[in-house]
Amino acid sequence: MNREELGNIMTVRTRPAALAVGRSNGHWDDDGQSRIEPHAGLEFDSAEEAQEFYNSYATQVGFKVRIGQLYRSRVDGSVISRRFVCSKEGFQTNSRTGCPAFIRVQKADSGKWAIANIKKEHNHEFETSGEICPPKIQKKSFPTPRSSSGGASRTGIRTHDDDSPSGVVDMKRLKKEEMDGMIGPIGEPYKGLEFNSANEAYKFYYAYASNMGFRIRIGQLFRSKHDGSITSRRFVCSKEGHQHPSRVGCGAYMRIQRQESGRWVVDRLQKEHSHEVDARADNSRTVTVASTGYREEGSGVLENLDLVETNGGLSLVKRVRESNINGDWYSVLLEYFQSRQAEDTGFFYGVEMREGKGMNMFWADARSRFSCTQFGDAIVFDTTYRRGSYLVPFASFLGVNHHRQPVLLGCALVADESEASFTWIFQAWVRAMSGHRPVSIIADQDRPIQNAIAQVFPATHHRFSTWQILAKEQENLGALLSMDAEFKYEYETCIFQSQTASEFDSAWNMLMNKYNLRENVWFKEMYRMRKSWIPLHIKGTFFAGIPVDGGLKSYFSTLLTAQTPLNEFVARYEKALEQRREEEKKEDFNSFNLQAVLHTKDPIEEQCRRLYTITMFKVFQKELLECYSYVGIKINVEGAISRYLVQKCGNGDERNTVAFNASNLNISCSCKMFEFEGVLCRHALKVFQIMNIRELPSRYILHRWSKNAKYGILRDADSGGSGQDFKALMLWSLREEAQNYIEAGAASLERYKLAFEIMQEGRRNLCWQN
Repeated sequence: MNREELGNIMTVRTRPAALAVGRSNGHWDDDGQSRIEPHAGLEFDSAEEAQEFYNSYATQVGFKVRIGQLYRSRVDGSVISRRFVCSKEGFQTNSRTGCPAFIRVQKADSGKWAIANIKKEHNHEFETSGEICPPKIQKKSFPTPRSSSGGASRTGIRTHDDDSPSGVVDMKRLKKEEMDGMIGPIGEPYKGLEFNSANEAYKFYYAYASNMGFRIRIGQLFRSKHDGSITSRRFVCSKEGHQHPSRVGCGAYMRIQRQESGRWVVDRLQKEHSHEVDARADNSRTVTVASTGYREEGSGVLENLDLVETNGGLSLVKRVRESNINGDWYSVLLEYFQSRQAEDTGFFYGVEMREGKGMNMFWADARSRFSCTQFGDAIVFDTTYRRGSYLVPFASFLGVNHHRQPVLLGCALVADESEASFTWIFQAWVRAMSGHRPVSIIADQDRPIQNAIAQVFPATHHRFSTWQILAKEQENLGALLSMDAEFKYEYETCIFQSQTASEFDSAWNMLMNKYNLRENVWFKEMYRMRKSWIPLHIKGTFFAGIPVDGGLKSYFSTLLTAQTPLNEFVARYEKALEQRREEEKKEDFNSFNLQAVLHTKDPIEEQCRRLYTITMFKVFQKELLECYSYVGIKINVEGAISRYLVQKCGNGDERNTVAFNASNLNISCSCKMFEFEGVLCRHALKVFQIMNIRELPSRYILHRWSKNAKYGILRDADSGGSGQDFKALMLWSLREEAQNYIEAGAASLERYKLAFEIMQEGRRNLCWQN
């Protein structure tokens, strides 16, 4: 663009919206200046300049613009193309009409950006001049916070800094006697009512609630973006929300705002409840313990609790460890464990005792223990019960079998959510699995779990649960993500599209500087823990292909949940085991008796069909077929190691680098599919084709994905642990295989005679062994 054209654009950009609407000829605005129409080949100094131009053009014509897709170079990961689309593109909301209008700008070798593609036609009416907003360049910083006093602000990002003294509700000081002393005649809350501290406001609302007949909880808080101090607090009715069956979504609350003077004033108030209130409710009996569900405590509960800040919020945490497991569960489950152990010599269980009281429980049958020898490399510690209320804190250890099905590796009841409890449970699992420790584990990111994993599994890669990452993002970034589309786009691009560690660090630092987040505690913590949740860092570790943006299918499904009552628990547990193991047996049968269709004459395909289960062969076959649409170019040779640039035909953006060692046939790809999933990728297979490799080295066909990784095959003594454990696993393995043998031999009289002869011959052969 020349200087005169750019000057016109700048004039348009600063003109009020009402004057920026072009006349019917589409080339002149109201003050007579020409409007530049976008056209293919129009150049800009940067993509941002192109966006500003299209925003200005859109304002004149009568539509709004959103940032669309971007494309990156596979060589260095830099952005080489961008799309800017009409705001009504797509159908994600009711206001969108699937409008096709857009421009796409491409970066040239000179560094300039030019319009490569354009579509001007819209499929909707343009807005009238009164509806058009001024050209809006996406925000570069936080929106101006709203404050009743000028000093308080709300950014939508919660921090973990220590509360300023004036903002702390110190439950340790609020003894029951002190609270009871306030219950009596007390005034009504109203807007403008002032307090010296948040503590004082809480005690007032507590006493008011007790007089009126309802209970209260500590609700949301807001912090200053400048120093992290608390600027606003909400105290809500205990029946607010729907997280527990006893809650009815009551809207009653009182919010206080901190003033510049340091005093606190009621700025919002809702007195109406959506439920009946009780006469003189005893607030001392209602305490929300966020990490252990919702329970009613004894009258002296306040003296036994500390108010601490955990995971971005306030929680009341017990000073003395107590079990959340009802006492009846211990007797019922112990009876079940003992009966199972009588039937299954490999059944393992353990109960933690503390001062004569039962705490945590763990158990695993022989099949789960045997499964760990095959599929214990990548595990999931499933604590779904923590997402809401529960009757029983039931957790499970899961793996991924050779059919990509979830497989049970042990179960636990969690007495409390302390580091000591999780440490005991993990140690019990290690004992049951004869000292085995996984390569990777997917578990929640709470500090007690992190510390327990670091202590028991020091060399294991801990990946955070996807559901919890999303919940924490919503909790800490929800308002910002919804208010600032540019931040949302840049944040997600940084997380999901970074190809190298340096690229991620660069994009992260840009976000921190651009949005003034450098001192935000939540961002500091998430960056420190980046190897546990950023896809770039996860893909280099084996996770059995469990997607980075998802998780493993629930093993117990709806049969067994945290709401299952005691009298149904054992029966449902057994039924779920039976169903899952029957599904696995069916897949085992199919893999040995059915054959997948070959689509090429490549001997590698036949080799893998012979070894893989049907499910895993289909995964491999897809990669093999895809590799035919790729080309590989040798870019570097260092001794026996050659490097290839492998890219999709007709799509230069999809590129990966493959290193191949001709001396030992070692191969690695930058996409890290083999490291993450244990199956060779299309890029590596393309290089094998180029090098005319007709058979894959055995190390690239993992035993865990093969047909022979089935139950009933114990490969060596090392996989069984100690001699006693190994003998128990051998007994279980032989019994399982014998059961299958008996079922097959009893199908007919002829089969029975053959089976009996084979068994007798086998017994004679065993007698000759030492």
